[in-house]
Amino acid sequence: ILTDPIFMCGPTLAKYLSLPFVFFMRGFPCNLHYEAPQCPSPLSYIPRLFTFNSDHMTFFQRVENALVSLLELVYCNGFYEEAITFSSKVLQRDVSLIDLMNSASIWLLRFDFVFEYVRPVMPNMVFIGGINCAQKK
Repeated sequence: ILTDPIFMCGPTLAKYLSLPFVFFMRGFPCNLHYEAPQCPSPLSYIPRLFTFNSDHMTFFQRVENALVSLLELVYCNGFYEEAITFSSKVLQRDVSLIDLMNSASIWLLRFDFVFEYVRPVMPNMVFIGGINCAQKK
């Protein structure tokens, strides 16, 4: 199943039918596209979204980065609370957001690797940048 993880209907249906699924997405604001496939993302080096830090951070910027990363999971769980409840009812077991996302077969990420901070990615993550580019007028 080719799906976008924003609504979580695709992963729930794929798990219910025991089918493999592929995510086609730009990314999550709460860094789940790296956390779910278990990519290393060291807090001391990789700045979180909306912190406007670079990869060369001071001590206080690193503390801020750590605090933002703690809040990200709470934010995403709150955002997806209804989807998690629905998925738990459909699958007839307790599931978490990470449980739904980490079994994706392939992650098609719609951004360029060269514009991101250098980090290791899992073999099932494929960068397909340039897909959203519009023609110049």
